[in-house]
Amino acid sequence: MFIYLSKKIAIPNYTRLQCISWNKEHGWIACGGEDGLLKVLKLEVQAVKNSKVRGLAAPSNLSMNQTLEGHNGTVQVISWNEQHKKLTTSDQKGLIIVWMLYKGSWYEEMINNRNKSLVRDMQWNTDGQQICIIYEDGAVIVGSVDGNRIWGGELKTQLCKVQWSPDSKIILFATLTGEIQIYDSQGTYVSKLGLKDVPGGGYNIVALQWYNGCNGYEEGDTYCLCVALDVGNIQLMRNELDTEPITFNSDMSIVEVRWNHNGSLLAVAGSQTTPDKEINLVKFYNPSGHMVRQLKVPGKKLSSVSWEGGSLRVALAVDSFIYFANIRPDYKWGYYSDTLVYAFLKPDILDTCIVFWDIKNNVRTVKYILNVISITAHGEHCVIASKSHENGKTTWTLTIFNAIGTPLDSRTIELEPVSVTLTNSCVIAANSTTVYMWQYKMNKRLAALDLAQAVSAKRKDKSERLVHVDDTPSGAGEGSMDYKILNRATHDTITCIKASERLLIVARQSGVLQLYTLPRFSLDHRYQTNVTASKIAINCNATRISIINPDGLMSFFDLYLKEGESQPKFERKDVWDMRWADDNPELLAMMEKTRMYVFKGTDPEEPILSSGYICEFSGLQIRSALLDEIIRDPEQPSRDNIMDLEIKSLRDTRELLDKVGIHDAYQFIEDNSHPRLWRLLAESALEQLQLEMAERAFVRSQDYQGIQLVKRLHKLDSENKQAAEIAAYQGRYEASERLYLDMDRRDLAVQLRVKLGDWFRVVQLLKSGGAGGNDTLYQKAWNAIGDYYADRLKWGSAVSYYQQSQNMDKLVECYYLLEDYDKLSGLIDQVPDNSVLLENIASKCASVGMCHEASRALVKCSKVKEAVDCCVALNQWDRAVEIAHEHNMSSVDELLAKYASHLLEKGKVLDAIELYRKANHYIDAAKLMFQLAKDSSEIPSHALRTKKLYVLGAMLVEQYNTHMMSDRSALDSLIHTNSVSIEDSRLIDNAWRGAEGYHFLLLAQRQLYEGFTDAALRTAHALVDYEDVIPTETIYAIIALTATIARSFGTCSNAFIKLENVESEESRAEYEQLAVEIFTRYPPRDSRTQKIECTNCEGSITDYGNTCSICDTKYPRCIVTGAPLTSVHFWQCDTCKHRAQETDIVSFSTCPLCHTLIA
Repeated sequence: MFIYLSKKIAIPNYTRLQCISWNKEHGWIACGGEDGLLKVLKLEVQAVKNSKVRGLAAPSNLSMNQTLEGHNGTVQVISWNEQHKKLTTSDQKGLIIVWMLYKGSWYEEMINNRNKSLVRDMQWNTDGQQICIIYEDGAVIVGSVDGNRIWGGELKTQLCKVQWSPDSKIILFATLTGEIQIYDSQGTYVSKLGLKDVPGGGYNIVALQWYNGCNGYEEGDTYCLCVALDVGNIQLMRNELDTEPITFNSDMSIVEVRWNHNGSLLAVAGSQTTPDKEINLVKFYNPSGHMVRQLKVPGKKLSSVSWEGGSLRVALAVDSFIYFANIRPDYKWGYYSDTLVYAFLKPDILDTCIVFWDIKNNVRTVKYILNVISITAHGEHCVIASKSHENGKTTWTLTIFNAIGTPLDSRTIELEPVSVTLTNSCVIAANSTTVYMWQYKMNKRLAALDLAQAVSAKRKDKSERLVHVDDTPSGAGEGSMDYKILNRATHDTITCIKASERLLIVARQSGVLQLYTLPRFSLDHRYQTNVTASKIAINCNATRISIINPDGLMSFFDLYLKEGESQPKFERKDVWDMRWADDNPELLAMMEKTRMYVFKGTDPEEPILSSGYICEFSGLQIRSALLDEIIRDPEQPSRDNIMDLEIKSLRDTRELLDKVGIHDAYQFIEDNSHPRLWRLLAESALEQLQLEMAERAFVRSQDYQGIQLVKRLHKLDSENKQAAEIAAYQGRYEASERLYLDMDRRDLAVQLRVKLGDWFRVVQLLKSGGAGGNDTLYQKAWNAIGDYYADRLKWGSAVSYYQQSQNMDKLVECYYLLEDYDKLSGLIDQVPDNSVLLENIASKCASVGMCHEASRALVKCSKVKEAVDCCVALNQWDRAVEIAHEHNMSSVDELLAKYASHLLEKGKVLDAIELYRKANHYIDAAKLMFQLAKDSSEIPSHALRTKKLYVLGAMLVEQYNTHMMSDRSALDSLIHTNSVSIEDSRLIDNAWRGAEGYHFLLLAQRQLYEGFTDAALRTAHALVDYEDVIPTETIYAIIALTATIARSFGTCSNAFIKLENVESEESRAEYEQLAVEIFTRYPPRDSRTQKIECTNCEGSITDYGNTCSICDTKYPRCIVTGAPLTSVHFWQCDTCKHRAQETDIVSFSTCPLCHTLIA
């Protein structure tokens, strides 16, 4: 940072000031002093005609200068309530006044006078809702913003300072005895705050400042609480409980300290006694306690200091004057490739926000990086240095970014990068003793010798090197990555570094400049100067450097002096930024206070008012960024804050060309030769059609394209054509087109737009007629417009133009991205056979599961095997088999069997079933399904699942039958049926047997639970026919159970006879015991016997049977009730062909057995 005095305001009647406070939110400055002096001032920027003059460079005047009357004694304490626009003041007599703003003026709102003691300090809390007032005698009052007292007390000690914690939960009280006591917000004592390294006695606490964190923190655990003693001791703490504070001595008598708006700088105001006199000083420290800058202030006594809201200025109360000092902060920023990158802090976010702002296109990319230290930019890249703590170890990371904020490469090092510089091939960082170089990429513009050296170095794995500043590397391989070198001390530390493509300059505290050659990293020379450099800049041919010392004094130093030459005698004061021109080693732009100077050699041009940071200096034009304005609203940067300023020679040349003439301007440019001036002359000559002068100017500026333009112009037969060509060369395309159209040369206008790639305008010109356009040009234009929309991901708009140009390749891509698969598949019929595009369509259809379309496309381009493979990959075996049969391929069944075996080995039986089903191998699928059902039947509780599996198996058999009938004639079906194996034939004939058995088993159980015992017994009897499907024990157990409940003990006895023959001895014993218990109480005979008449003979059958004992007629059972169907009127399922009574099926919507919907 750099600071300098900029303005002084005198207080009338030489009244000495005692205190000053700057309202950070609204800009009011309150100052108090002797004889009850209290003033409120406000500095505002004047509206000037030149809008480029903004920020600190803009003139400012007092827009408010009001004297507030009410105090009689010396005003000693001033405190702002920024949230509620209130001002609280107190004087030496204890009078407290609260002021309020009304219609642009300040008026008294409240007055309080305790009349017992002196008010030593007042502080509002962070949200402005409470104020804490302390008196010297130990009295404390905490009040609200509306004037009500919240609590009060006596601390029984003399107080001098008070401070709220950022969260308003803690209040710190400093006593005149040098102690700091901690209380909570309700006045309850907590503890004492420990002070370290304080003198034995005779000191006072003069400042107690706690940054409230409203504008974020530079680091997550930073120092924000400051305690200052009048003898110069300062203690910095993270919080009130910090046991490891930073302590140091400022070597001055302190009167006041203040944090800036984001806690990154601490201003310490006081005086320093020298043998000659006492000097007023303001020293600025970072949160780590390192002094960044100091400012000497004239006058006898400096009594108070206060920051402006954005920390760009400080106000100093000295004697009867207010001094203003401007501050030029060291922002973390860089500029490269039309991109401005800058960092800022956000409240409540620990990471630093990094914005990559493409100024040309006004596009912003935001990144978040923890603990950013610095940003350095050059060429096409920037490097961001950040700090990290892991496992108690501190490391630093250097990350290279491109212009759109993409990280390209990074290195983590143990060296603290206090100073960082960047070239097109190297990142160089240094701390106070050691230089680190990372060769991150090869520069294509290196000379052949340097390229060979760089490749050799890379082979030796020397992309990273560490060199101590006291060493003398020769470039022959020294500088390994041994971090032990960091432990070596030096008596002459590094102050800054700067590199160009070929050399590195390391500046040391003694004024020594060490010059290293890059990329070899060899020490070539040491120069002794009398300047301690804090900043260095190198001109474009690396012959001269400019140096700024810590006091802002800039000087030149020539690196390669000839014999007899001496160093240039050049010095400028109060310089805080500088940059050499990229294309002229004599031109330098520098910032001196709020003025920008341009030097040619050592001769300055007229200054320009500006407070911008210099981004770029090339082509006699300086680009600067008003970072002060940008950082105020960093998330919405305005292009107005980027200034492009022309230097005097460019402005004079424009004026000569406008007012005098080309020939006089030619002589001026000859005397001040620069490629930019010659190009300007050439453009002016072209506008006046002075082709010879334009050619000479292009030659002098080495503009080959311009020379070729002049040659083309000589060949044109019309001045209008020449003017149109010139307008196009200058980028005035509308004017050029208008000239062609006025000449009735629409064809030339079309050619112009074709060269520009403005295909929309090409189409407009072609449609307007008379352009001689053809179908080829139309097709090219439609394609180009379609590409325009496709590049912007507007696929729908692109489709309409690709359709007009009949660009099938692009249509395929667009339909696919639009997910319009119907139109994508529709292109298959439009594409010729054997076209390569068909493979692309097939690939895209296959990627979304459109097997039929993908296989059709592959078959059309004669890729039959690939079509089959596609169907197999998508598990569409029916389609694969169909294609294989159509093209007489025999390998599908083998592949199907192999894949099914693979699935079965992995236990994926259902996947194998689905595989067979899709391939129309229904019998194989049914076998696997029936096997699953058989396995499931071993678990009695899985009866319902078993039935479902049998139904699914039977349905597969029905699909087989349907498939055979639909694909073959009746004769073929009969022949095929005869060729089926006996096992498969038995499976086909008895497909529904398993489903029937478990259906009746479940039906019997349901009837039993519903209380229909007779029906349950009848249905249970039906299970006797299914002993090959249902376990025998299960069948007779349910018969015995239902018979017992129905009191048919004869039937029950028969069932127990079967149960007493089961294989398990334990089960047989249990059944025998149960039978004894039942039949000792009940005789084994049925209580009733109901019979049904046989419809074929005069015989009868029992109601639980279904076969006539005389004619052996077997009646089907009703699948609703389980009763035999003797009536000729019944309902039959279309799928499973099972029957039910018409009256019983009425209440069902699906078949009770196969669950097919009833029509």
